[in-house]
Amino acid sequence: VLTSILTGEGYATSAEISKVKGSFAGYEKNKEHMLNVIKMHGEEAQKIEKKHLLPYMWESAQEPWKAAFENGQKYGIRNSQATVLAPTGTISFMMDADTTGIEPCFSLVAYKKMVGGGFLKIVNQSLAHALMNLGYDESKTRQIIDYVLANDTIEGAPFLKDEHLSVFDCATNAKNGLRSIHYLGHVRMMAAAQPFISGAISKTVNLPESATIEDVIDTYMDSWKMGLKAIAIYRDNSKGSQPLNTSKTKGSNQDQSAYAPSEVERRKLPPDVKSIRHKFSIAGHEGYIHCGLYEDGSLGEIFIRVAKEGSTTSGLFDAIGILMSVSLQSGVPVKTIIKKFIHSRFEPMGYTENKDIMTAKSILDYIAKFLAIKFLPQDEQMELGIYISHGENSNEREAQKLPETKVLPEAHFAKSTIFSFQDAPSCRCGGLMIRTGSCYTCPSCGENAGSCS
Repeated sequence: VLTSILTGEGYATSAEISKVKGSFAGYEKNKEHMLNVIKMHGEEAQKIEKKHLLPYMWESAQEPWKAAFENGQKYGIRNSQATVLAPTGTISFMMDADTTGIEPCFSLVAYKKMVGGGFLKIVNQSLAHALMNLGYDESKTRQIIDYVLANDTIEGAPFLKDEHLSVFDCATNAKNGLRSIHYLGHVRMMAAAQPFISGAISKTVNLPESATIEDVIDTYMDSWKMGLKAIAIYRDNSKGSQPLNTSKTKGSNQDQSAYAPSEVERRKLPPDVKSIRHKFSIAGHEGYIHCGLYEDGSLGEIFIRVAKEGSTTSGLFDAIGILMSVSLQSGVPVKTIIKKFIHSRFEPMGYTENKDIMTAKSILDYIAKFLAIKFLPQDEQMELGIYISHGENSNEREAQKLPETKVLPEAHFAKSTIFSFQDAPSCRCGGLMIRTGSCYTCPSCGENAGSCS
């Protein structure tokens, strides 16, 4: 029928007809396969023992599979999934179970990082039952468990036989231990369950921190060869933080004092220094910036004077100036401080009396731009979206021995464009202006702000 329709109407050639037939044949094959999957699930549901359920619950478990099979025969069925194995880590935690599904226990003792701060120590509740089943009496079991609680590992525990160690292997090795389940153990376990699941298995294959690139490649290849439909890999300690750890501080078995930051020696200024004093006005609000310089002309301290002495605003900006000064004297680059404060937005904001800084989003924004103009080379200014005419400042820059301007790569222009739009003020017509050189232009009404107007 399909051939007669297509050829009779002149819609397709013989080759195209064959291709269409192949697609329909593939659909029919897939339909048959999915119907078999639905049928098998229905048959397994019928094997559930009624004595464990209320009558209506057993019947409710049969109806969906029966309806799905009948509708699939009548209307067809798409390439879909009937069952998957969902993530079980959080589920098992909520159920107060050591582990559920196909996921092995992460560790006999694990520390879960809490969102609000701190750690929750989780101890495997099956440890005592396993030891008793292996023939250890109550006294030995208690001593082994006490050892695990004290050392976070069962390796080296008193009375424990070497042939029983593998029983307690987990997804990752303990802080003071070496043993863990090999990655192929995870993969083979999933491969044994995959034929009974129409979709994929959500499970993490844990690799130790010592795993190599080749180990990761082998994990993916072995998973593919064994017919798994999905695989997830996590190499221990590969991220800055992870929800579960075998200790409160990863690597705490090492000497932490070796990593303790040493006290930074401040490079304080002498009693008499050269300085720059600058008066500013933002929307009518006036203030002063005092910059103390080292002998090489670099910035060493900042004092900010705004409002009346004793006011809250004055106190806050005094504190900000002190923090900036201590940071500069402790080795923090001036560019880092500028990037943290530029484009800060709060009142007072608006137009200024500085021809190089036409508008400011806040006093901190103005200070950051002023420092950038005085102490950064032109290419870094442009990277931050600051464009000024440097002709008048050439003598000052030479006196301060600022770095020479470098050729700007494309990446700097991209950053510059982003900062330019962040700094654009609003026009009187309500539109957002865009930077045009050292000025701003409104694309809606054509209004200019700056030296261009």
